[in-house]
Amino acid sequence: MRQTSKTRRTIGIRGQLMGFLCFICLLLVGLFWFLSTQLLEPLYTTHIQKQLTEQAEAIVARMDEAIGKGETLSYWAFGSRLYVNNTFFNALQDDIFELGGMSSFCIDISDTTLRQIFKVDNLSYCNLHRTRPTDTADEQTSYTTARAMRQLCRESGGTVVRKINPPTPSGSVQLMVGRMTSDGNYTVLVTTSLMHVAEAGKVLSTVLPLAAALIFAFSMSAAWLFSEWFTKPLRALSGAARQVAQGNYAVHVDSMRNDELGDLAQEFNHMAKEVQHASQMQRDLLANVSHDLRTPLTLIKGYAETVRDLTGDDKKHRDEQMNIIVDETDRLSGLVNSVMELSKYSSGTEKLNPVQFDLAQLCDEVAYRYQNICEQSGYTLTVDAADPCTVTADPDMMSRVVHNLLANAIHHIGPDGCVALRVKPQPDAAVRVEIEDHGAGIAREDLPYIFDKYYRSRADAGKVGTGLGLSITKAILINHGFPFGVDSEPGKGSIFWFVAH
Repeated sequence: MRQTSKTRRTIGIRGQLMGFLCFICLLLVGLFWFLSTQLLEPLYTTHIQKQLTEQAEAIVARMDEAIGKGETLSYWAFGSRLYVNNTFFNALQDDIFELGGMSSFCIDISDTTLRQIFKVDNLSYCNLHRTRPTDTADEQTSYTTARAMRQLCRESGGTVVRKINPPTPSGSVQLMVGRMTSDGNYTVLVTTSLMHVAEAGKVLSTVLPLAAALIFAFSMSAAWLFSEWFTKPLRALSGAARQVAQGNYAVHVDSMRNDELGDLAQEFNHMAKEVQHASQMQRDLLANVSHDLRTPLTLIKGYAETVRDLTGDDKKHRDEQMNIIVDETDRLSGLVNSVMELSKYSSGTEKLNPVQFDLAQLCDEVAYRYQNICEQSGYTLTVDAADPCTVTADPDMMSRVVHNLLANAIHHIGPDGCVALRVKPQPDAAVRVEIEDHGAGIAREDLPYIFDKYYRSRADAGKVGTGLGLSITKAILINHGFPFGVDSEPGKGSIFWFVAH
């Protein structure tokens, strides 16, 4: 059942990826279909209307300019004979073809009598003018249509846009734009065919279903391959996570990809390494605690049995043995208290009570308590804390930190018997505290773990102590958010430091 659930989740990720990619593909195909079949004709019509409008307005502007100069464009003689300014209209025709813009168009210019005075017809079949009429009825229809459009342009004040539907099934829809000169004597109608866009829409409607089927098949194949490639590192991470859950912390995931999945694999490898280290530290902790507890308990039990069975009536021996029992009990209590103290600081149960105080004065007071011990042992404790250093922290916890670091330094004091405590103000209003000894130092490979629970370097093997002092120091400084560390060189000693602010 568990394996089926995992398989279902893996397929689910691939299914979601494939579904998403196919949905995007279908959405794009649908959008293309909508644009090509539903919006193609309106957009094309708008574009053609703009071109027709620009051409009509350019012709009207040219005519207005000529009229303003006093040129006569046309006049009627003897009631029915039309005379036009051929020089002007021939030049206008040349300009129209030179400007281009459209390959197929028809231009109709008429006067106030609604009679045509000039025409440029570049259409094979014009609904406004029949260039190749088939019968008399077509001619009459053409005349009626052209005259009606001229009249409509005049009635609308010289601005008209109209579609002219074909009178026969073989014809095509045409778009017409009308404009009138500023003096109102002439109307200009420009028209063109919309047949090509309608045919293009029909062709696209025929081709799109096949194209959509091919694109969908391709997208399915691409989605399958992409989902396989995308989920492969996820499956590798899932398998590695199961191995970690089973206790194999040495597992490693390939992290060659230069993307977020590659970053995730690197973070997983780092996590597995840290879990392996934490597991080893946990085993060491249990072994050390068991050993440290076993020794005093064995002594307590042994001396208690001796007092009970042998020396109960001998006061001198009984007192010596009872003192040993008391000392071992104190040692056992100290170990238990250290473990409980570390647990409080690490879990956050012990809340901070930050206040402003002089850290230099606190360090000087803590160092004073060690002066007698150092004098009795022949050691020298040097304190450099002359400048006031105000920080915001929990003074009791910071006192514990300085105690632990001084005790650790004295515990690892060198042959010269010197320990130094320095409190240095920093330019950024922070305070750096350093505790230096000239002992054996710490090997480079031990430095990253020196603050871990019960960690002891090879040089510390067999020394007396709970091994929790630096761990308690680390927990307190982390709770305060203060940087800390150690600089050490084997054979020359160590400098433990932290920065408060």
